[in-house]
Amino acid sequence: MSTLNDLSRDMVIFISGTPCTGKTTVASSLNDYLSLNGFNSKLIKVNDFAFENDLVLGEDPEKLYKVIDIDKLNQCLNEEIKSFKSSLKGNGETSVLIVEGHLSHLCEGADKMIVLRLNPSILKERLEERSYSPSKIQENLEAEALAVCSAEAYEIYGDNANEIDASDKSIEEIRNLILEIASDNLESPVGSIDFMDWILNQS
Repeated sequence: MSTLNDLSRDMVIFISGTPCTGKTTVASSLNDYLSLNGFNSKLIKVNDFAFENDLVLGEDPEKLYKVIDIDKLNQCLNEEIKSFKSSLKGNGETSVLIVEGHLSHLCEGADKMIVLRLNPSILKERLEERSYSPSKIQENLEAEALAVCSAEAYEIYGDNANEIDASDKSIEEIRNLILEIASDNLESPVGSIDFMDWILNQS
């Protein structure tokens, strides 16, 4: 269990992953937990942030999701991070900015980049519950099995990119693992989780 005292510096944590891996729930839990324990904690949800800053280019007619300008998202998000950090000078609080969303790993600015992973068999059930189309479900399952988000995160963050297998863990357990990673008490590098068996079993 992480001791919050180890979070001794202001930091920015990004939480990304394939849709339905639990990002929003985990990020909200982390934000609430830090706030209740005396931290100045703020949560940014990338999708909401993109709408608020007019970064949506349109909608993909086949896949039915919003197309967001990644370059402008990166720019606006980093302006927000700079503003957050500048507001902290001299206030004596330890502050954490949490950025949550599927596109966050494509943006710069995190001190720790966390990618939530989920066994594709579990992910399939969640995607079906959300009424994703069969083609979109297959696309996301393949992306998860191939660790697309982790690979993309590693391209930007290198060793500051971490991944957590959320398949058999509670929200509290995942939250605590994030705190361990953020406190440098745990290493969970990209490449430590392998769901390639799912791909092999599909053939």
